[in-house]
Amino acid sequence: MRFLMLMLATLSALVGAAAQAKIVLPGVFSDHAVLQRGKPIRVWGAARPGEAIRVMFRGQMAQATANSIGYWETHLQPEKAGGPFTLTVESPATGERVERTDILVGDVWFASGQSNMEMPLEGFPKSASPVNGGEQAIASASNPKLRLLLQTRRVGMAPMWDTQDRWAVTSPQSARDFSAVAYSFGQRLVEENSVPVGLIEATWGGTPAHAWISAEGIGWAGLSSVAVDAGVVARQQALVDRARENRAVNPEVPANTPAIRDHAYSYIPASLYNAMIAPYAGYTISGWLWYQGETDANELRPPYYSRVFPALIQDWRKQWGQGALPFLYVQLSSFGRGNDAWGTVRDAQRRTQELVNTGMAVTLDLGAPDNIHPPEKFTIGRRLASIAQSMRPGAKNAGEGLSPVFLQASTEGPAIRAWFDNARGLRASGDGVGAFEVAGEDRRFVAATARIEQVDGRTTVLARSPDVPSPRYVRYGWAAFVSDYLYNAGGAPLGTFTSDSDARAD
Repeated sequence: MRFLMLMLATLSALVGAAAQAKIVLPGVFSDHAVLQRGKPIRVWGAARPGEAIRVMFRGQMAQATANSIGYWETHLQPEKAGGPFTLTVESPATGERVERTDILVGDVWFASGQSNMEMPLEGFPKSASPVNGGEQAIASASNPKLRLLLQTRRVGMAPMWDTQDRWAVTSPQSARDFSAVAYSFGQRLVEENSVPVGLIEATWGGTPAHAWISAEGIGWAGLSSVAVDAGVVARQQALVDRARENRAVNPEVPANTPAIRDHAYSYIPASLYNAMIAPYAGYTISGWLWYQGETDANELRPPYYSRVFPALIQDWRKQWGQGALPFLYVQLSSFGRGNDAWGTVRDAQRRTQELVNTGMAVTLDLGAPDNIHPPEKFTIGRRLASIAQSMRPGAKNAGEGLSPVFLQASTEGPAIRAWFDNARGLRASGDGVGAFEVAGEDRRFVAATARIEQVDGRTTVLARSPDVPSPRYVRYGWAAFVSDYLYNAGGAPLGTFTSDSDARAD
């Protein structure tokens, strides 16, 4: 019933607007919005069926005609950065006009994921999880070139057309609850490029990746693991709903009633895509920021993340219809003890760089054994910004600030050598090179001694163990919490990797 009401509300927003003969612009086209520079700007909305629409912006005029259910869309020609400007949509027939003011043209980034992307500048006070430098950033948040749109948490059975959330100019009030990672990312881009930046945040802590993929995307990728997981999730949610109904009838809950976590439908496949992503799909942007994976390091999900995560990227690119836009994401930090699943997910994230125009910010060195929310969110945002800058066409310092990348492994008798790119000046954080493991054909990894060596001008690490006389595989940073790090000359850390290609699920 809850999903049905959400779906009906979504449909009535569009049909109702047409019935009332009103021109409607979605919430993403509110006052203070940022439109993407240098690309055709898609604009859409609702009106009376068959009504002619004119869109005017910065001396341009684009036209459209509402279809049989009142939907219309058009494109403005690419614009240079600047502003503020006014966006006007009008009906020549009725004279009705809608205006949006204080519009900037710059770079727009869409930030999503779970709690580490959601974590606001003020941190999570209830769980004693601060953001280092957060309070100072809140107090000084007054950059008119940085605009923020924070999407409210919600779920949906079908893709939603609109959002009630609106753009805001950066201020202590609007910045306080906004993603610290995304905010620091945007702040750095404004400083380095001197152009406006718009940030859209759609996050929900503790959620799996499959909830953020469209139903079409799950089908396209043939994610059978998601279908199995969905059955478990549905049964759990049914128990939660039943318990809630029972409490409504009888508030006295027996002491031995098992506690079942209520995920508020956020674990249902496509539920978060429908409600929090779909309203923005097609909005012209520079790219995406993603920080998620902790929930997929639980239960039966880790082996399948190597398929689920790339499916999400490919799905969003299809839904936006703007080609292979940059997709920047964060490799999970160190956390906890004795859980190899974190290594599995981190390596799946590393392998996802095989997709074109993706970039991964390594945070292995920023984690804590007992806090799943690393406080150095500004460092993470800056690392993402470095990747974004390096991917810009004609970037002068392409590769600067990027982490070393594992290329391949080669065996040398009782040792195995790992080869890297972007590893000039590679150095250990401590007295020795730690966190390396080797394995033979049996894939049983053991701790290894390792040293950094230059071979034909390439940076390598040679690893060996007396317990593995004929090593076949090498890996690094596989433990849940890692305390030994390697940095290149630019100060960027090496991330978790394994040379074992069977670490991914087919």
